[in-house]
Amino acid sequence: MMRARVRDFIYTKDDLFLATTTYLHPNDRIQSFLRYIPDPDGERSLNGSRYTKVDSQQAYNFLEEYYPDYLFDCQVTQVKMMGAPTSRVERILSPVDRLKEIMEMDSPNDLLLKVIKVAETFREEAGIGANHLGISGSILPNLYDPLVSDIDFVVYGLKNHRKAMATFESMKNDPKSPLKAIKDGYWAKLYAKRIKDSTLSYDEFRWYEDRKNNRGVVDGTLFDILATREWDEITGKFGDETYEPCGTIEIEATVSDALAAFDNPAVYQVEDVKILDGPDVYLKEVASYTHTYSGQAREGERIVARGKLEKVMGKKTHYRLIVGTTRESLGEYVKLKDLKMD
Repeated sequence: MMRARVRDFIYTKDDLFLATTTYLHPNDRIQSFLRYIPDPDGERSLNGSRYTKVDSQQAYNFLEEYYPDYLFDCQVTQVKMMGAPTSRVERILSPVDRLKEIMEMDSPNDLLLKVIKVAETFREEAGIGANHLGISGSILPNLYDPLVSDIDFVVYGLKNHRKAMATFESMKNDPKSPLKAIKDGYWAKLYAKRIKDSTLSYDEFRWYEDRKNNRGVVDGTLFDILATREWDEITGKFGDETYEPCGTIEIEATVSDALAAFDNPAVYQVEDVKILDGPDVYLKEVASYTHTYSGQAREGERIVARGKLEKVMGKKTHYRLIVGTTRESLGEYVKLKDLKMD
C-alpha cells in the first residue's frame, strides 16, 4: 500500500504534480491537490519541460476536462475531492529526501543556501535530527523561482515542531541571529490577502501572527515552519469517521490541548464549552483549515470560535466546530475571549 502524508508531493504518469493534503487515504488513490500542470508557455521549468501553477478552481476545471478519474466523491466528507489514483502514481516526493539532497549539493544557489541555513539552525540550536526535517512547497518538485519563492520548511513530529518554534522565538529579535522576525510591511500585505471581513483588525492579526513564531525571514526570504506528523502519530484509517454538516455554531471554550494547533487541519481540544449561538450539542474540538486560525490559541486560554458545526460519526459520535470551510472564512474565527495586546 502506498503511504503519503501532508507536505509530500505526488508526481504522476500524466506529468502532473499534486500536493498531499491529508494523512488517511482511500485504498485506490492518494488524496492530494493538483498544483502544477504541463504547459509549453509555463513559467516554471524542469528537465526541459515547462509547467504552470494552478489555483483550486483552475485545478478542478483542468481535471474535469482532461483527467476526470482524478476526481472522486469522497464518502467521508460527502464532497467532490481530488486525488491521484494509485495506478497513475509515478513517485512520491519526500520533503526529508529533498532536504538531504540539497544539503549534499556541491554548489547550491542562493535560495537553497538559505534552506540549508534554516536546516542547520534547527539541527544545531533546537537539536532536531535530519530525519525530522524537510522542505516542501515549490522547492520539493524543483519547480521554484530562485528569486521569488518562499521556503516551506517542514518539521516532523508535533513536539519537534513546538521545539523548533520555541527556538525561533528565542532568537528572532537578536541582530546576530540568522533567522529573523517579520517586519510590519509583510504583515500588512498578508492581512490584506487573508482577512476579507471585520473578524480581526490589523493590529489583532499582527499580534496573533507575531506570537505564533511559525514564520520568519532568512536573508530577506520568508520561511514557514510547517508541522507534519511522524508516521507513529498517524492513527486510524480512511473511512473510520464520516462527517455531516449541521449548520453554524458559536462557542466560548477553554483550550485543553493545542499540540496539533499547527497540523493540517489545526486542531484544538476544548473543555468547559458554552454555546453562544446554535444547537445544544456535546462539542469537544475546534478544527481550522485556514492558516489564519492555526496556532491561534494555547493551552489554558479561553477562546471564542464561530464556524460550521459538524457531526463526527465513528466509534463514538461527537461534534466539532470547523473554521475555514471557504478560503476567505467569512464570519468564521478562533480568537481569545479577552485579548490584551501588551
